[in-house]
This record gives sequence, C-alpha cells and structure tokens, in this order.
Amino acid sequence: MSKKKQKKKKYTFRKLLNDLHLWLGLGSGIILFLVCLSGTILTFQTEIKSLFTEELKVSPKQGELIAIETLQQNLEKEGAVTGLTLPEDHNKAYEFKVKISPEDRRGTTFYINQYTGDYQQLGENPADEFFFTMFRMHRWLLFDSAIGRPIVGIATIIFLFLSISGVVLWFPKKKIRWKTLKPGFKIKWSANWKRINHDLHNTLGFYSCLLLIVMTLTGLFWSFDWYKDLGSQVLGTQVFGGRGGPKIASETKAESKTLELAEIINISNQNLDYPGETSISFPQDENGIFSIRKYESGNWSPNTYDMLVIDRDGKILKKELFSEKPANVQVASLIKPIHTGEIFGTFSKILYFLACIIATSLPITGTIIWLNKMKKKKK
Repeated sequence: MSKKKQKKKKYTFRKLLNDLHLWLGLGSGIILFLVCLSGTILTFQTEIKSLFTEELKVSPKQGELIAIETLQQNLEKEGAVTGLTLPEDHNKAYEFKVKISPEDRRGTTFYINQYTGDYQQLGENPADEFFFTMFRMHRWLLFDSAIGRPIVGIATIIFLFLSISGVVLWFPKKKIRWKTLKPGFKIKWSANWKRINHDLHNTLGFYSCLLLIVMTLTGLFWSFDWYKDLGSQVLGTQVFGGRGGPKIASETKAESKTLELAEIINISNQNLDYPGETSISFPQDENGIFSIRKYESGNWSPNTYDMLVIDRDGKILKKELFSEKPANVQVASLIKPIHTGEIFGTFSKILYFLACIIATSLPITGTIIWLNKMKKKKK
C-alpha cells in the first residue's frame, strides 16, 4: 500500500500573530485584569466621592451677597487663606483653601456660604481610602512604585499589542466581504455558551479597541520616562513638564499696596468675559502674584482653561488662552483627561467605563476560549 504524503501546513503570519496573542494574553492576564478592573472603578471616582460628601446648602434667598473680603477675613482665624474657587452656579458655596498648619502644604478646603457667612471644613471622605487603594493597584499593583510601575508598564505594552493584533485577527481568513465580516459585528445569543463566550471576546473587543489603544498609548506616559521623553519629542512640547511655564515674580515694590480681592476678580472677569468656574491662587509673599484659571462652562471640554497672572497692583503679567495655544501644546496638556476619559465630560466617561468593563472581561473570556480548545484537542 502506498503511503500518502501529508502536506505540512505553512506557519503563516496570521498563525504567528494568533500564537503571540494567545500566549502573551495568558501570561499577562491576571495583571491586565487587575489594572483594567481598578481603572473601571476609578472612572467615576469624583461622582462617587461626592455622594459621601456633606454639601453646604446655599441659596440666594438666604440674604444679600456678602463681600468677598469679609468672607476671607472670617476664614483667616482658621489659618492663612491661599486660594479661592468661585463656582458659576449661584447655588453652590464658595471654596477657599486655608493653610491651617505649616505641614498643610496644599491647604485644607473650606466651603463658605456667600449669603450667610457660615462655613465648614471639608472632612475626610470614607471613600478616599478605597479609591486610593484602587489608584495604587492601577498604577503599581499595590507594590512599591519602583517595582509595580515597570510591571504595569510592560503589561500595558503587551495590552497595546493584544489590542492591535486582536483587530487584525478579527478580520476573517477568507476573502473579506460583507458576508464574512457580518458575524464579527454581533453576538449570537441563541448559540451555545462556548460560542457566546467567543463572540463576547471577539466582538466586544473589536468595538472597544480604539478606546483601549488610546488608553494604553496615554497610560505609558506614567510608566516609563523614556516613553514620556519620546512622546514629548513627537509632540514637539514637554509632556507633564513646566506646568504654567516659568515662574513669574511680581514687578511691584514690596511696600506697594495690594489690591482688594474683589478688584482682582473684577479684572479677571473683564479679561475673561464669559461664564465659568474661576480658581484664584493668592500671593504668599512680597514677590507673589495672583494666578487665575477660568474654565468656560460652554467649552467643548471641561478640562480646558484660560489663565491670567495679575500683579498685586492689578497689572496683567500674563494672559494665556487655551484656544490660542498650538495644537501640539493643547494635546500635551490634555494627556491625563484623554487617558481617564474626562476629556468630554460625562459622555466620554460613560464610553470609557464601558470600554474598561470590556477590557476587564477580555482576559477571562480569552482564557476560557483557550481552555475550550485544549479540551477539544485532548478529545
């Protein structure tokens, strides 16, 4: 009897890609699961924390608006007042930063009712510890930063490869046409659980791939200095560096009179004439200045702001409008909100939240697919 020679299957590029996708996914699965899970939880941390914060009730019906200097003087008995945030909404309390001790570097937040003068210190939020733990897991896997940072960085690079290779493998082996592409756009819920699991991995992974690639590309800025430097070179401007530019000193004499806070706010409103939230940092010494940021309420992103630097005598030392910055500088300054999903407010947060849930499920569904194939081979 003549033996028929069996033709060996060629080891194609697609097969190589599939093997790399499989084994890199299995090897990094637990790390990616933890990083993506913590990222999902952190998406709405601000909104969740606000549920545990006792708000100071404010209403214009409570009386006449008290002078801003009077409010500032009321808080000076608590410590040195270093800053102020004026909300656009008249039903929200003013927010002051007060340095209550030499160790209090960033200042303690105090909310004050601008119609009654009542104020309260922002206490500890019961959700703070939980979210800080999630932050440490997301950035360092709860290890020391020197250990966890590179581990998460390497896992992020692997996830970037998995996302791109997953898109390539999503396309059918056969000739690409609508008939062969159509099944990849939907989940066949009427099929058995193995097919449903495969579709959950394949289809949901495809739908979320663009956002996941954006998250990984921006996330690497926190993992590796070489990546941050390379990204800065590509963008043509420094990422995470020189925030606010060079330090600006006062041009007035030390004995010169400092304008009242109300006058500084008036100058700010004249130069940034639009509705929005205003944050003001006060001068801390004789060379200090007023640094102002204003967030326009109707802007395309809640994370963009215009900046003013006003000297103690009212002179404008610097005016920086976000819309007039070069495109590369705008992108560099928005790396963080692009990564976290805050870039377009609630809308983009919801999209990121859904993408993160899918990303968290991918290591699980991918492992189940592999286990099912192993069982099939044994049979």
